[in-house]
Amino acid sequence: MADIRTTKKLSNGLEIPVLGLGVWRVENEDDLRTSCKAALDEGYWHIDTAAVYGNEDMVGRAVADYGNRKELFLTTKLWNADHANAEAAFEKSLKNLQTDYVDLYLIHWPAPKNGKFVQAWKSMVEIYKSGRAKAIGVSNFHKHHIEKIADATGVVPHMNQVERHPLYQQNKLAAYCAETGIALTAYSPLGSGHMGDITPRIQPIANKHGKTVAQVILRWHFQGGWILIPKSIKPQRVAENAKIFDFELDDADMAAMAAIDSGIKYLPDPDEANF
Repeated sequence: MADIRTTKKLSNGLEIPVLGLGVWRVENEDDLRTSCKAALDEGYWHIDTAAVYGNEDMVGRAVADYGNRKELFLTTKLWNADHANAEAAFEKSLKNLQTDYVDLYLIHWPAPKNGKFVQAWKSMVEIYKSGRAKAIGVSNFHKHHIEKIADATGVVPHMNQVERHPLYQQNKLAAYCAETGIALTAYSPLGSGHMGDITPRIQPIANKHGKTVAQVILRWHFQGGWILIPKSIKPQRVAENAKIFDFELDDADMAAMAAIDSGIKYLPDPDEANF
């Protein structure tokens, strides 16, 4: 039976934990340390950060104090302004995280108006070949962005991390990534602070299983084959988010969840994002 130690195999054979702790918008170090300690105590072994979050160094300190680097899966991301200087940016991330490798390194956004994401991907491939990133991938990439970097290098990303929640289910992208062997991570899996828009539709399923709405949503992602990185700075919520392996949504539940999809996206469109 699945549990918090469950993994998914990437196309290169690397095992990624299906549940991780996201730390987007956690800028206070006390909050971040509380969150990381709660997650590690609960049994999480995947932490997802990014250069632009401004907390890689905090994650590095928390891991040094509360965890064992060799037993953890660390993900970080290359910021848009560094597409032309990926090697230097990567080395800075390693220093911040107090490690000599990361498990997964992602291009954070394609930032197509900058016109340098192919250049960035070429650098990522070299970083991967050096062994300092055990896997590489992208975030917020549409199909045509992925095709462009794959055509330029012959290397398909191991991962695509994108906004995904019940109101924005990304089924077409998921089908393409499945066909191409690209794993998927759902960021903002609970709707990026918009739970109020989702809860009334899911509460009956939660009542049926004796679970919270958040637990139902996370279980739905998991049963769909997605990697999850929910964020919380509250220890009780961090623990609650991990309790999704002792129940299963049935076909009727999954159909009800599918019916909620309404194409409502809360984050910028990757083709239009100009930052």
